[in-house]
Amino acid sequence: MMSTPSSAFESLLPRLLTILQVTQRPEGTSNVRNKQDLLQAIQAFRESLNHSRSLASALPGGELLIEEQDEIIAMLERLREKKRSQLREFSDKVIDTKAAGHSVPLYAGGSGAAGTNAQMEVDSNASTPA
Repeated sequence: MMSTPSSAFESLLPRLLTILQVTQRPEGTSNVRNKQDLLQAIQAFRESLNHSRSLASALPGGELLIEEQDEIIAMLERLREKKRSQLREFSDKVIDTKAAGHSVPLYAGGSGAAGTNAQMEVDSNASTPA
């Protein structure tokens, strides 16, 4: 049974509904045809459930406890905020704009020649919102 993870989980409810519909037939499960339909519906549900379980257990981090997942989420949120802060700090370092030439000095810290600034032409039409 090859399916995408979301379709595997989405198939569970319709298969369960099929089981309920078979059991709710007016003649019940007393006749042979309804028993066969019920067995087929149950088997299809079991297969879908087993497939969904295997997909869920194969998810990265699926073996973690909820508390462990919460810790990882909190750590990733802190990392995101740190990266945002670094981005704001970097954008604040680009200070000087030459009005006459429409050029902006680029910060060249870290890698490359230390303390050098590169010039970049700024197209006023491209930077103006439509």
